[in-house]
Amino acid sequence: MTSKINITSIVILLLSVALACGCKQSSKEKVAADSSKVSVYKEKHRPQFHFTPQANWMNDPNGMFYFEGKYHLFYQYFPDSTVWGPMHWGHAESSDMIHWDHLPIALFPDSIGCIFSGGAIVDNKNTSGFGTDQVPPIIATFTHHDFVGEKAKTNDFQKQSLAYSTDGGVHWEKYKGNPVIPNKEKIKDFRDPKVVWHEATQKWILVLAAYDRVKFYASPNLIDWQFLSDFAIEGDSRLWECPDLFQMKVEGSNEIKWVLIVSIQKEAPNGGTATSYFVGEFDGKKFAADRAKQKWLDWGTDNYAFVTWNNVPADDNRVLGIGWMSNWQYAQVVPTEKWRSAMTLPRELTLLKVENDYQIFSLPVAEFSVLRGQPTLIEKKVVSEKTMLPVSFSPSQAEYDFRIDLDESTASSFDIEFENSAGESYLVGFNRKDGKMYVDRTQSGKQDFSKEFYKDLHHAPINFNKSELHIRLIMDVASVEIFIDNGAVSFTSIFFPSEKYDKVSLSAADGNLLLSESRIYPLNSIE
Repeated sequence: MTSKINITSIVILLLSVALACGCKQSSKEKVAADSSKVSVYKEKHRPQFHFTPQANWMNDPNGMFYFEGKYHLFYQYFPDSTVWGPMHWGHAESSDMIHWDHLPIALFPDSIGCIFSGGAIVDNKNTSGFGTDQVPPIIATFTHHDFVGEKAKTNDFQKQSLAYSTDGGVHWEKYKGNPVIPNKEKIKDFRDPKVVWHEATQKWILVLAAYDRVKFYASPNLIDWQFLSDFAIEGDSRLWECPDLFQMKVEGSNEIKWVLIVSIQKEAPNGGTATSYFVGEFDGKKFAADRAKQKWLDWGTDNYAFVTWNNVPADDNRVLGIGWMSNWQYAQVVPTEKWRSAMTLPRELTLLKVENDYQIFSLPVAEFSVLRGQPTLIEKKVVSEKTMLPVSFSPSQAEYDFRIDLDESTASSFDIEFENSAGESYLVGFNRKDGKMYVDRTQSGKQDFSKEFYKDLHHAPINFNKSELHIRLIMDVASVEIFIDNGAVSFTSIFFPSEKYDKVSLSAADGNLLLSESRIYPLNSIE
């Protein structure tokens, strides 16, 4: 998780009020405890079908598990402000990962520290002894962050701790023996524990971020942990965060691989933060992968700290996850008034072998289609100049499913553009010569809150050497998620127009664009 930024005087002030780490556990329980359907969806820039907090600051998803018909989502939460501060775990649950009920704050700061990121698992065999064979406990692993120790530059101010729940994740008790993994090496950035069961060794495996690497630990009972190994890229000076480790079956085969997700806080493909992954092997002690083959789970600027749900039913067998839809370059200054940040759409990950290499494909979960209304069907169409698309509903709250016939298209580049009456625009372009998709949000809306937000075009590599290009684009008021060729490339981007986009068009340059049969779906709000 994250301090992700240096502690500023504003945070120190907040800490002094909160007794060096917000130990007053009841301070804002009333904010997150309100599970009523309060209508916040009229607020400017508020997403209509992405998860957002009812109010105040949110960042990384945490502690995600499925239990008795409900997907649980915890998240980094500061209930006292719309900027980052002493962290709590907010909590919500859903039966479909689309419609969410807000629950009371799950974990509050205490005398050891504030509650940074981590994971949660269902201890079905009650290896921890916190539950019973009939009532398995839910175990949360998280980082305790001591701001007093940080200010004193002790460098051991981050430690790993446990909490457990015996009522399905609603109420939590912190383990009295915390921390369970102390910071003996005095590593300044030592955080974000995530746990998975390793069947071959019959042990729990915990992976956490330690500045420029991840560390692996093993335990038979989630309490007593033994260090196993490190995984790093030699010479890498970037900050690693929010790791996740899990198995995936290669589509169309019986081959099983291990995947390590690592979020990187700087020098992502388009600047700032992004989520990466490695595909390799894990033998219960060491993770082995080609370190030169670090890949990006999402090429956009606004999908960070992506992690997966634990305990997805065996008869479902999907790998499901969600990310924080922002970037530390500007997350604290985006122009939203009562809340800050949203999550991405929940996504299903699949692993394919492509040209003798392994690649994760990412798409919105199938449950997302419940939001679709009656589509506008666009028949086969030749585009040679800017062409407005016939949409009878809001272009800012819609799903676009375009199929481009590349064999019959002669255009060297083509664009999808969203515009409003204020003269603002958001453009998604495709350049066949360069083999790239590009996104231009430099004219998309409010300009004065961050130089980093608007300064560059953003790019992703696209394979045009085929007969058809499939573009799936999901707009939600102030965000877009783009999925190319069934999720071979995904791209997430946020923006803040002064008013909703009310026009959408296609254009082509240096030739014609042949649009095969395509559909545009209106999308309902989850209000």
